[in-house]
Amino acid sequence: MRDTDSDRAHHRPADPGDPGDLGRRITHRRRELGLTRAEAAARGGMDPGFVEFAETSTSPLGVGALTRLADALDTTVDDLLGGGRDVPPGQARADVRATLEVLDPEDCWARLAPGGVGRVVLTTPQGPVALPVNYRVLDAAVLYRTDAGGLLADVAGEQVGFEVDRLDEVFATGWSVLVSGTASVVSDQDAVHRIGPDADPDPWAGGERDTWVRIRPTGISGRILRPTGTPPADPG
Repeated sequence: MRDTDSDRAHHRPADPGDPGDLGRRITHRRRELGLTRAEAAARGGMDPGFVEFAETSTSPLGVGALTRLADALDTTVDDLLGGGRDVPPGQARADVRATLEVLDPEDCWARLAPGGVGRVVLTTPQGPVALPVNYRVLDAAVLYRTDAGGLLADVAGEQVGFEVDRLDEVFATGWSVLVSGTASVVSDQDAVHRIGPDADPDPWAGGERDTWVRIRPTGISGRILRPTGTPPADPG
C-alpha cells in the first residue's frame, strides 16, 4: 500500500489551483504541529511526495491513506474531512484522564500572544452576549477591528470580557484564558497608523470594519487541562 501511495504522488500531477477543503485541513494541521512535509511523512511511514500530493491535489484519497495521514498528524479521519466543523468541540470520549490547573498571568499572555479568534463578552439590554472577533495583542492590550455602528464598537468605555480557548480532543488537553478590561475606540490616527502594520487582526467577516477597539486589561486568568494517568478501560 505504501508503494501505491508513493506512485500516486509521483505519477499524478498536483493541481496548483484550489487544493480543496481536505488539502487545506491537512496543511493546517501539519503547520499547527510545526511539522515539515518530510517530518509528517516520516511519522506516517509515507513518501514526502505523497504528503505534498494530499495537500495540493483535489483528487480523492483512499481510506488507508487518510488513516495514515490522520495518525501522523495526531488527529482523526473525520476531522480531516471536516466532519466536526458544525458541532461543538469536546464530544469525543477522552483517551486519557486530565487534571485542571490554574495558569499564571505570564502563561496566559503567552497563549494569547499569537492572536487568532476570541470572543468579546459584553452586556446588552437583552442580557450577556459573546461575539467572535479576529484579534491581536499589542502593548499588553487586545485589539480588534469592527463595524463603526455595531455592538462591538458600542462597548467603548465599558467593562467587557475577552475569552480565548483551545481544545485538543486527541490528547484530552485544552486551555482557556479570560481577560477583563475596559474597551475604548482607538481614535488617534497616529496610533492607528502605528497599529496597522504591527497588529492588523484582518477580520474574516466582510464589510467595512475600520473601527479599532482596544481592551486594556484590568485582570487576566486562565486554566489548563493536562493529561495524567492512563487511558480509561474500553468497555467493549
